[in-house]
Amino acid sequence: MTETTKSPSVLFVCSKNGGKSQLAAGLMNQLADGAVTVHSAGTKPCESLNPQAVDSLAELGIDITGEHPKPVAEDVLDAADVVIVLGNEARLEPREGKRFEYWETDEPSERGIEGMERMHLVRDDIKSRVQKLYAELTGN
Repeated sequence: MTETTKSPSVLFVCSKNGGKSQLAAGLMNQLADGAVTVHSAGTKPCESLNPQAVDSLAELGIDITGEHPKPVAEDVLDAADVVIVLGNEARLEPREGKRFEYWETDEPSERGIEGMERMHLVRDDIKSRVQKLYAELTGN
């Protein structure tokens, strides 16, 4: 008898679901290559993706142009093994028995860094955290 193992599921949440959570989801999807089920959502979704976030992932060969901001759905929240809340703006009530983490991500704009330079710093901060999370979830 073969044992099937369910792949771990991660929900990345930020306030608008246009930047940070989309970055994290895109990075995890590329790294995990199907070994982790990945979702992203926003507590107050905006109208469209942050173009600089899209461009910064495209530089790494990650295409998220088919994505769109979406609200936190109860079924996705319930199904996720790990919920990662990125940044300081999003507020989400932890669920009992579910792993919740709050990532206070780098915010270069507080240091006067804007544009693509800012986005690269944000992306790279999130990328290192995603790599660590991936290793924890998969043992790789």
